[in-house]
Amino acid sequence: MRDPLVRWLGTQRFTSLYSLAAAVALGWLAYAYSRAPFVPVWTPPAGMAWLTILVNVLACLLVAIGATTPGPTSVGSERRALSPEDPAPGIYRVTRHPVMWGVALWALAHLLVNGDGASMMLFGGLIVLALGGMAHIDQKRARLLGAAWGPVQLTTSAIPFRALLSGRTRMDWAGIGIWRPLGGVALFLALTAAHPWLAGVTALPQ
Repeated sequence: MRDPLVRWLGTQRFTSLYSLAAAVALGWLAYAYSRAPFVPVWTPPAGMAWLTILVNVLACLLVAIGATTPGPTSVGSERRALSPEDPAPGIYRVTRHPVMWGVALWALAHLLVNGDGASMMLFGGLIVLALGGMAHIDQKRARLLGAAWGPVQLTTSAIPFRALLSGRTRMDWAGIGIWRPLGGVALFLALTAAHPWLAGVTALPQ
């Protein structure tokens, strides 16, 4: 269904409409979550809030760095995989799906401190969506790029650090730079400051 729509609307228009639909769906999920009754399922262990902070920092770093680095799996940069110089720069040496991993970790962080049914469905669903999205993106890139996708798969990994630990690539600190991690820290601080307004509770340990 996607390919006929892309041919009919054009890539840019399809991407814009798809992003709008995704934003509306997420907004509806957030509204439904805020209205859902509290049904306790399990009690998070004491001290879990500090682990949540750490996981959230990692999530924000991955999202900020990944979203600002053109790579073979980022939206609009599909042809980056054809680059003879560096098809997977910066954070893509760690994982070729940095933003998806950021979303998954963000959802996991919220599961660690929320043991009610609505939270488990919302954040658990986001984890499944993010992990499944990685496989779906890989399939789309393989179909779009054909043989050019092979070298990207060989020099990157969906699982973080797997390609680095196996010696298939080297860390590209220059491709990450300084301002991207600082942007991730700024994103974390902004979300933490806005958390009482967005969720009605502080994100900091009490």
